[in-house]
Amino acid sequence: MTNIMNPKVDEFLSKAKKWKEEYETLRNIVLDCELTEEFKWMHPCYTFEKKNIVLIHGFKEYCALLFHKGALLQDAHGVLIQQTENVQGARQIRFTNVQEIVATETILKAYIHEAIEVEKAGLEVKFKKNTEFIIPEELQNKFDETPPLKTAFEALTPGRQRAYILYFSQPKQSKTRESRVEKFMQNILNGKGLKD
Repeated sequence: MTNIMNPKVDEFLSKAKKWKEEYETLRNIVLDCELTEEFKWMHPCYTFEKKNIVLIHGFKEYCALLFHKGALLQDAHGVLIQQTENVQGARQIRFTNVQEIVATETILKAYIHEAIEVEKAGLEVKFKKNTEFIIPEELQNKFDETPPLKTAFEALTPGRQRAYILYFSQPKQSKTRESRVEKFMQNILNGKGLKD
């Protein structure tokens, strides 16, 4: 199988101001594993039979190789990181320089091959159901005051419900949580998600 480089990834790399050398090194390692190079979510993404395996992305403090089903990998070397507590399936391996990437090339390839095997086996990450997320008190109060709001919320897709629950739960102060709920009540009543 030949490794075809995607022109959109070439363009992404040519415009990269930070992590350019790291991205290129990661790209070469991943392409060595015979995955298809695509460009999704504004980042280089590598697939096996149209299933997402890994994504290359960067942040202020680090760049990373993100395994879409990383939670299912053995993580024999203890290098996988759960980005935030709300991320359920994906896991990252983070880097701050090219030397770290080069030093772990063998491990990276082993993890990529394991991720391909997870995909071949048809394994799926078991996601929490929305009922496992705690509805913030401020949202529950609004449900009690305005029953149509609760009905509209329950009619939203599980992903939209989860996004609202997480967004409303984030602030430490009740006043801030309450103002967020107030701000998005009409969106919920209109059947819209947080980002719609």
